[in-house]
Amino acid sequence: MFKDLKKDTDAKQAETVIGASVKVKGNFHGDGDIIIKGEVEGNIKTKNFLLVDKSAKVSADVSAKDARVGGKITGNIKVSDYLEIKSSARISGDIHAKELSIEKGAILNGQCHMGDNLKSDENKNS
Repeated sequence: MFKDLKKDTDAKQAETVIGASVKVKGNFHGDGDIIIKGEVEGNIKTKNFLLVDKSAKVSADVSAKDARVGGKITGNIKVSDYLEIKSSARISGDIHAKELSIEKGAILNGQCHMGDNLKSDENKNS
């Protein structure tokens, strides 16, 4: 029924890994997979997959092709394809995604926008 993110969350395959004991301030922009297990303050953008682990705390606007969120995000989330929100997730911000699944127990405080219009909205802002 739901799209399955068959992404291996192995750090060996990710372009950027922010470990559980790491606290970072700054913006991240990349083309590869990003795994966040620690704390990040700044904007995060990838053209690929983003994993926000259940131990992660993110204060940032987030943009990715596909994403899985299990941790805490304070900021807006834009995902051009599929966003999976796990039961451990705590999100304070608006969500824009083509497809979305939310597990029971997740907390979302913000507006949710779904559909194909995300890519056309991004082109207007470019």
